[in-house]
Order: sequence, then structure tokens, then C-alpha cells
Amino acid sequence: MTIPTLEPERKYTYQDYLKWPEEERYELINGVPYAMSPAPSRKHQEVTGELFAEFRNYLRNKDCRAYPAPFDVRLFAENKEDDQVINVIQPDITVVCDKDKLDERGCKGTPDLIVEVLSPATGKQDRWLKYKLYERAGVKEYWIVDPMNELVDVFVLNESGKYELIGSYGKDDTVKVGIFDDLTIELNIIFRQ
Repeated sequence: MTIPTLEPERKYTYQDYLKWPEEERYELINGVPYAMSPAPSRKHQEVTGELFAEFRNYLRNKDCRAYPAPFDVRLFAENKEDDQVINVIQPDITVVCDKDKLDERGCKGTPDLIVEVLSPATGKQDRWLKYKLYERAGVKEYWIVDPMNELVDVFVLNESGKYELIGSYGKDDTVKVGIFDDLTIELNIIFRQ
């Protein structure tokens, strides 16, 4: 089964999304479907795995939770039915601290932190479309990780609701996670060969 032919003028919803085959992964941004990379590179998976391990280990026995992709995040979905939700994304890593936003299908609402690990097919979406979407949704902290150049850009939502670049970090740097007082991540572990 394949996704039906998409109609360019139509806005799709989470209800539509749920009917599409799982082997063909899409995200919805403002009702527009975007195909996800079919097979991330080995380096992409290694970097994602190492970062997820750091978050998972830190959050053990704490209220917040970290989830790796695939994990549906339905933005602007509070108090809405599936046929009203037009933003469904699958970040590489999602951190949620409000358990009321979690259900059996993922996160319904705004996560606290999102990490996107770039791939050639999705880099533009991560750097622009998702950046603007996450900023508008109020995601407190957004990391864009470039596995090929071994860089991490960290954006934090300021008081006016706009992202500020807190820093660009390389392989030899340590990054403090802004939403937690005592979590730092050494990038030489994340980007190890």
C-alpha cells in the first residue's frame, strides 16, 4: 500500500496521516506532507544514538522523558481532534517534561527540547521549516546537529518567543543543556570515530 496521490492545494491532517503506510514515513508541517529520509546514514544513526543515550541516562528516575524517532509529536494539538491537527513531526530526539502531553501515540503538545540530526535530504527542512515551526510552537530548546561537520547549533527561546543562537559547538566542546541545571554533554563522545 502506498500513500495516495497528494493534492497540492489540500491541507492534510493527523487523521489522514494515520491511514498512510508505516513504511513510508512522512511529517506534516502546516498540513503539507514532507517525505522523511528513507534510510539515514550510519553516522547519522551513531550520532543520534549517542545523544539519545546521554539524555536517557540523565533522565533516568526523573520526571522528564526522552524519545528517539519514530515518535509522533503533534504540535498545536491540545484540545483538538485528529482531523484538526496539521503539524505532526518525528524529531530525531524529543524531550518531554509534562506527562499530561504524552499518550500512546506520542506527544500531543509542545515538547521541552527537540534535537534534529541533519541528513542531506532533510537539512533545509530542519534549518528553516522546522526551526520556524518549533519557534512558533514554543519549544524551549532546539538543537541542530550536523554529523558530517561535527557541529551542534543550540537555540533557546527568549522572552519574546524567538530563538537565540546560544552557541555553535564543535567536536572538542562541551554543551550545557539549557533546560536542565546539571546536564552537560561532551561532544567528543557524540562524534567519536
